[in-house]
Amino acid sequence: MFNDEYFMRMAFQEAQLAFEKDEVPIGCVIVSNDRIIAKSHNLTETLNDVTAHAEMQAITSGANYLGGKYLQNCTMYVTLEPCVMCAGALSWSQITKVVIGARDEQRGFINKGLSLHPKTEVVTGIMENECSTIVKDFFRNKR
Repeated sequence: MFNDEYFMRMAFQEAQLAFEKDEVPIGCVIVSNDRIIAKSHNLTETLNDVTAHAEMQAITSGANYLGGKYLQNCTMYVTLEPCVMCAGALSWSQITKVVIGARDEQRGFINKGLSLHPKTEVVTGIMENECSTIVKDFFRNKR
């Protein structure tokens, strides 16, 4: 059965790929009609590009797949709460729903007082422990 946890597991697989590439382990997928239309993970080190966050890569891929700039009737599953940059892009994309694994109390858009598009539903806490642990493990290994 396709549900939020099923698709978050797919996003988590992307985070694991990022971890293996020594990228900050954040992954996401975009779903339309119970079908993954885009998936990505952080590529900032690989592409030497500070804007190459998982969400930004997936937004571009999803828009290309759909043939337009809006992601209406789509859901993004992302393992860590989007930053301000990604939240802005998500707002402009008019995505219908964003499902977040773990909150990012320091850099996430929610504590910055920002919101997404007025019609965008936000759900948090899906696979929160796993999504939080992989990021903590990554930075612990860096120290």
